[in-house]
Amino acid sequence: MTTYREAGVDIDEGDRLVELIKPMARRTMRPEVVSGIGGFGGLFALPPGKYREPVLVSGTDGVGTKLKLAFELDRHETVGIDLVAMSVNDIAVCGAEPLFFLDYYATGRLDAGAAAKVVQGIAEGCRQSGCTLIGGETAEMPGFYAKGEYDLAGFAVGVVERSQIIDGTKVRPGDAIVGIASTGLHSNGFSLARKIVEKMKLSLSAPVPELGRPLGEALLEPTRIYTREVLSLAQAVEVRALAHITGGGLPGNLPRTLPDDTRAVLRPGSWKRPPLFDFLAAQGAVPEPEMYSTFNMGLGMTAVVPAAQLAPALEHLARCGLAAWHVGEVVAGSGPATLELA
Repeated sequence: MTTYREAGVDIDEGDRLVELIKPMARRTMRPEVVSGIGGFGGLFALPPGKYREPVLVSGTDGVGTKLKLAFELDRHETVGIDLVAMSVNDIAVCGAEPLFFLDYYATGRLDAGAAAKVVQGIAEGCRQSGCTLIGGETAEMPGFYAKGEYDLAGFAVGVVERSQIIDGTKVRPGDAIVGIASTGLHSNGFSLARKIVEKMKLSLSAPVPELGRPLGEALLEPTRIYTREVLSLAQAVEVRALAHITGGGLPGNLPRTLPDDTRAVLRPGSWKRPPLFDFLAAQGAVPEPEMYSTFNMGLGMTAVVPAAQLAPALEHLARCGLAAWHVGEVVAGSGPATLELA
């Protein structure tokens, strides 16, 4: 007799994981949730009367090859934060409040204990962003992933009042660009970072004086979640555009939030970037343009505000506990929006 367990799928282990997850998910619950973890779908009711013209905003993303470092270091507690951050930060740039989050966890052979550590991070990311972990999927696929490895995907849904959508259409030449500090690489550029580690035979566990900690710890620093702070910023001042600095770095993301016939001019010396970027650039002999087109270079998000509201914007972010700087201006251009480093 051949069983599903012999084929590599352990339903009992999957059930054990669900039971481990339930208390984590319960701690993220919002009052609008109608259903709990374990059903076929997650139910979420928009409160009647709260919105006049609600617009739903959705986002999906993964953690990328940063997971390879988690496997190598056997550190799984923070990649779940990365997973949530990548999606909720994306929808926050539209002015949307994240409502609920779903995760997809796929592995060759399920280890409920290890998976629960990942979900612990996901629940923490949901707590930080104010959204509910409403459900997800665990896929056990024997032979599809190497032993001890897994992949993650996340899906966030948020809501914004139609009149409060932030889409960059109000950006004008003369507006100020505010850069908000990142915690490190976040979840982008890890294929290059891992290539540098491999090529230069760098230790992930040995302390690095320039970083004040081992390289592996610096690389695994979780992505900062900005949702609460940038949404409150949009209530305090007029925010005309927001950009989440992910794959493609500043040149690939900041211009996406600007109208045609404008360009962003940034002053690289105007903000403090984590020493990890200079360390990787030096170790890998990576040219500066390549660094900027691959990594966030210390700015995880940017905001465009009228020049007259620059000081209040910086003061508000400081009160929120975020380091932020006046990093540049929007100027007139021609054709599609671009970015220029002064």
